[in-house]
Amino acid sequence: MTFKEKLTKKKFITTFEVGPPKGISLEKILEEIVPLKGRVDAVNVTDLQSSVMRMSSLGASIILKNNGFEPLVQVTCRDRNRLALQSDILTAAAFGLENILALTGDHPVLGDHPETKPVFDMDSVQLIEVVRKLETGVDMNGHKLKSDAPHYCVGAVVNPGADPLEPELIKMEKKIKAGAEFFQTQAIYDLPLFEKFLKATEPFKTKIFASLVFLKSERMAHYLNEHVPGVFVPEHFIDELAKAEDKKAKSLEISVRLALQLKSMCQGIHLISMGWYGLLPSVLDAMGVD
Repeated sequence: MTFKEKLTKKKFITTFEVGPPKGISLEKILEEIVPLKGRVDAVNVTDLQSSVMRMSSLGASIILKNNGFEPLVQVTCRDRNRLALQSDILTAAAFGLENILALTGDHPVLGDHPETKPVFDMDSVQLIEVVRKLETGVDMNGHKLKSDAPHYCVGAVVNPGADPLEPELIKMEKKIKAGAEFFQTQAIYDLPLFEKFLKATEPFKTKIFASLVFLKSERMAHYLNEHVPGVFVPEHFIDELAKAEDKKAKSLEISVRLALQLKSMCQGIHLISMGWYGLLPSVLDAMGVD
């Protein structure tokens, strides 16, 4: 059963994230994620996350697919104009990659090549519209494709902790109207805040997957609170991490606790282990994921 088919079922979705390396080999990552094969519904492959130069999402997704995983190909508007975006989306389908996660993307000034000229020829709403246009057999200017029309499963992102929330809800609704079938959230730690968001989005009748980013240390938690808009790590988690002798074990404990609570709140969970792939099977076990 494909990821898109699973979306149509009343099944709890589990995904995890892979950040392609700053190099040409995925061998080490592939070795670490072997235990996840067949247990997760898809793997989200980031597109130059944090605006740092790495192997592309498309290239890494092809490798992951060839190794038995179903990728969600991230496509950001930061680095490519509309010609290149359409080209990459068509190329993905040519390799059997039909799951697209559309994002606008972080500004390059945040990454390791801050002098990079940003593109932002389109935003994420327009990008979703382009994907749906290609499915009709024409490009965004109405020129016919010289092949069968591709088919996609398209997702988007949303920030439940945005303040104010109303602009985020308006953009979320635009993404749904453009053709988004599911949403992955910004990192969730504040469950009452997430519950408020879920109540506000009930009329949208869309599938929402809560993102759970593993907290590696109290320093990381403070960074998220101070530098990532819409993310709030409650003080009690920071205290637990500060007092823990084994940070990795405490991170796993907190992640399991949050995962079990989030599972009862939404339609899926997206696990971001920050490279600690070896911890993911324990979280899946605790959640009852076979």
